[in-house]
Amino acid sequence: MSPEESTPERGTAERRTPERRSRKARRTRDTLAQAAFELVLDRGLRYVTVEEIAEAADVDRRTFSRYFASKEAAALDSLRGDGDRINAALRARPAEEPPLLAYRHAVLAWLADPGAEPWHRRPRIFDLLVAAEDEPTLYAAFHHIRADAQEDSIAIVADRLGVDPSHDIRPAVTVAAGAGALLAAQAAW
Repeated sequence: MSPEESTPERGTAERRTPERRSRKARRTRDTLAQAAFELVLDRGLRYVTVEEIAEAADVDRRTFSRYFASKEAAALDSLRGDGDRINAALRARPAEEPPLLAYRHAVLAWLADPGAEPWHRRPRIFDLLVAAEDEPTLYAAFHHIRADAQEDSIAIVADRLGVDPSHDIRPAVTVAAGAGALLAAQAAW
């Protein structure tokens, strides 16, 4: 058989290889993030090195650097995923739904999703949020994650409204109101 006449099995195996690599990369990232989360909470950010996080995840320092810019980013990685899930839910909302209501429903969908554990249900997440308030570099990383998620939300709302967010403040005001309510709930919790 010529190379052009590949078997269906061969074509399927070739297609699965990138998927397998993607799953392995996700597992590596998750393992690094979990190691950083636990070490930072157990010992404090100042007393944890990137090398120790990599060692706990059974990878080398270079592998850590492929996934994270800092130990703060690794420790807070699960919170970045929350913003991504909220924005995915926001994109999925009906186009005719008013933007603030769409944002509210997106947050509620994230909170109710049994497949994705929201921050308020995760063990020790409260401790991480307290640590972020006490540690300036962790707070800065946390703020950066929130700002990135909000920028994405603004772009989604602007697209829903058919406006340019650099000339129309409605998307930013909508997201600020929705995100502010979420932050108030977090602070009350």
